[in-house]
Amino acid sequence: MAELTLVDDVAVLKVKYPPVNALGSAVRSGIVECLQKASVNPTVKSVVLCGDGRTFPAGADISEFNSPAKANKSPNIIEVIHAIEASEKPVVAAIHGTALGGGLELALGCHYRIIRKDGMVGFPEVSLGILPGGSGTQRLPRVTEVTDALTMITSGRPVSAKQALSKGIVDKVVDGDIVKHGISFAKSVANQPVGPRRISDWKVNAPQDVHKIFDEMRRSVIRTSRGAIAPLVCLQSVEAAFICPTYQEGLQREAELMMTLMTSGQARAQQHAFFAERSVAKWEVPSKGVGYKTAKPVPIRSAAVIGAGTMGAGITMALISIGIPTYLVEQNEKFLMRGVETIKGYVGYNVQKGRTTASQAQRLQTLLKPTLDYEDLRGVDIVIEAVFENMKVKKEIFARLDSVCKPDAILASNTSGLNIDEMAAVTKRPESVIGMHFFAPAHVMKLVENIYGEKTSAVAMATVMDLSKKLKKIGVLVGNCHGFVGNRMMARYVTEALFLLEEGCLPHEIDQALRDFGFPMGIFQATDLSGLDIGYKGRQEQGLIGTGNTASARYRNGQRYCPLPDTIAEMGRLGQKSGKGWYNYGKPGGRIPERDPEVEQLIVDFSNKHGIKRRKIYPDEIIERCLYPLINEGFKILQEGIANKMEDIDIVWLCGYGWPRHTGGPMFYAKQVGLQRIYERLLHYQKTFHQSSYWQPAGFLKKMTLQLANKL
Repeated sequence: MAELTLVDDVAVLKVKYPPVNALGSAVRSGIVECLQKASVNPTVKSVVLCGDGRTFPAGADISEFNSPAKANKSPNIIEVIHAIEASEKPVVAAIHGTALGGGLELALGCHYRIIRKDGMVGFPEVSLGILPGGSGTQRLPRVTEVTDALTMITSGRPVSAKQALSKGIVDKVVDGDIVKHGISFAKSVANQPVGPRRISDWKVNAPQDVHKIFDEMRRSVIRTSRGAIAPLVCLQSVEAAFICPTYQEGLQREAELMMTLMTSGQARAQQHAFFAERSVAKWEVPSKGVGYKTAKPVPIRSAAVIGAGTMGAGITMALISIGIPTYLVEQNEKFLMRGVETIKGYVGYNVQKGRTTASQAQRLQTLLKPTLDYEDLRGVDIVIEAVFENMKVKKEIFARLDSVCKPDAILASNTSGLNIDEMAAVTKRPESVIGMHFFAPAHVMKLVENIYGEKTSAVAMATVMDLSKKLKKIGVLVGNCHGFVGNRMMARYVTEALFLLEEGCLPHEIDQALRDFGFPMGIFQATDLSGLDIGYKGRQEQGLIGTGNTASARYRNGQRYCPLPDTIAEMGRLGQKSGKGWYNYGKPGGRIPERDPEVEQLIVDFSNKHGIKRRKIYPDEIIERCLYPLINEGFKILQEGIANKMEDIDIVWLCGYGWPRHTGGPMFYAKQVGLQRIYERLLHYQKTFHQSSYWQPAGFLKKMTLQLANKL
C-alpha cells in the first residue's frame, strides 16, 4: 500500500492504492512504517510523500464510512499526521490530482507542500454531513486567513493550485513530473529546521474583528444551509481554533463536534446520498436480464440535437463541451440563429468566469454545426430530439430521423413524460429508441433520467448511461410510464399544493414551509421559474383543460382537480419569463418574487365561489400533504418496476428537483420518518380526501410496513 525508495539522500514515500490512493487502514499503516524506516536511515536527509498513479491520496477510504472500527484502527489519520509532523527530517507533500479531506489533512501534516498546477485541494466533508475530523478544522486556519478557511470548510468547494498558493495552503506550484519536483524541493530544504514548519505549533492569524467575521459567517451559513446542520458545526469547529488556548484543546473540540455530526440522522442521510450516486451507475433491468456488467456501450463520435430552444441549446452545449461535434437542427433560420446565439452566450459566460480559455471557446464553436437540413445527420451516432411536448410533432420527427439516420444510430427523446414506445413505434428500429430527459439548464444540471421502452436494446441503454457519465452528469435508468419517475411523483406534489391553496394557504406560505424543509425554492416559485405555460400545454395534451369555470371544473375523470394554474396561465401570467406568475417579478425576466395581491385575491375568490371554507393550515400539514403523496407514488413506482431500487428515486429527486440532501432523498426520508407513520398518515388523508385516489397507500409500502411491524 506504500513503498519507500531512495533517490540520492531523499526518501520517496509513495502511496500505492489505486485508483485514488484512499487512506484506508492498510495505507495508513504503510505510511507510518515507511516513515519510520526513513527516520532511522542515516543516508536520508528529507522525505517526499506522494501518490502513485493519477492522484495524491484523495481522501478517506469510503469503504470505512460505515465501519468506525476500521476508520479508527491504529494508526488513525490523526496519528499518521502527527507521526509525519514529528519527523526530524523535512517531509514534503508532492500533490497532484486531488487532495481532498483526509488527503489535504495529510498534506497539512507535512512540513512543506508543493502542488502540480492542475491539482486541487479542499475539504468536501460538509457534503457528507460531517466535518474535516482529522485535524483539518484546526490546521487550515493556521495556514490561511479565517475567511478562506471558513469558506472552504463550510462550502466544501475545492480550490485550484493557484488559489491554494495565494491562500498559503501550499508553498509552490510546479509543472511537469511532480515526483521529480518533490525530490528537488526536498533537497533544497534538507538542512532546514523542521520545528518552525510544524503547523500544530503555529498560532492562528486572528484579525481584530475575528468575532464579527464569525458572527457574519454564522448568519450567512444559517440562511443558506436550509436546515442542514453540518455547515454550522463546521463553523463551530473552525471557531475552536481561535477560542481554544492550544492546538490539542482545539483538536478535542473538533472530535466532540465530529461525534455530534456522526450520530445525527443528517450524516447518515448525506452518506446515503453519496453512495446512492455510485449505486445508480450499477444499473440493471431484471425484466430484460441486462445490466451494466454485460451491456457494452457504443462510442459516440458525433451527435445531433433537434430543436434550438432552451433545452436543445443546453444539450448541445453539454455535448460540444466534451468534444463531440454536434449538429443543431431547427425548422427555420430565425429559430436556428437564436439557438446559436444562446450557445455563444453560454460559451462567452464561461470565458468571462475563467472556466474556459479563449482558444477553448474557439474550439467549441467549431464543434457546433447549425443546420436546417436533416440530410446532414446521416452519419451521426446519436440524435437527441428536444422539441416541445407534443406527441404528434415528436412522432413526425422520429419517423423522419428513422429514414435519414444510419441503421445503428440511437434516437433519443428529451421528453419529460411522453410515451417512449409511441415514438419508437413509428420507426423501424424501436430497439434504438430511448428517452434522455435532461433538466434545465441542461448544460448545468447534473441529472439525466434515461428511459428505456419495451423494445429498447441493452446496447442503447448502456450507451446513454455511458454518455451521461461522459457529460459529467448522473444518469438514472428508469422504465417507461407517464412522467417516468421524477415528473410522475412531482404531479402528486403539485396537485396537493394546489388543493392547499383552495383550502386556505397562499403561495408564499406553502413555499416558505418547503424552503424551511430544505428545498432551495418552493413549488410555486419553481413553477414560475420553469414557466406556467409548460404545465398548461401538458394538461392540454392530456385533455384536462377546457371544461369551463364551473363547479364541475373542479373534477376531471372522477378525480378532484384545481383549475387555478390554468386560469393564471390564460391571463398571460407565465412566470418569470412574463414578469408575473404566482408572484410578481416586476418585469419580464425578473428574478425576485414578490407577493401579488391580484393572485391572492383570485385564489380567495375561487374558494368563495366554490363554497370552500378557508382555514389556517400549519407547516406540518403542508409538508405532509405535499411530500407524502410524492413518497407514496415512489413506492408505486418501485412496485411496478419503473425504478429498480430506492436509490434511483432518491438520486432523481436529489439531483433533478432540489430535494434537500441532508434528508437523503424522498425514499430515505420516508424510512427516517418511519414507514408506519407514513402509512398511517396516508390512511388519514385518504379518509379525509377520498376524491383523490393517490392517497391510497401503495401495496409495496403496506407490505414493508407490515414486515417491519412483525419484526418488532
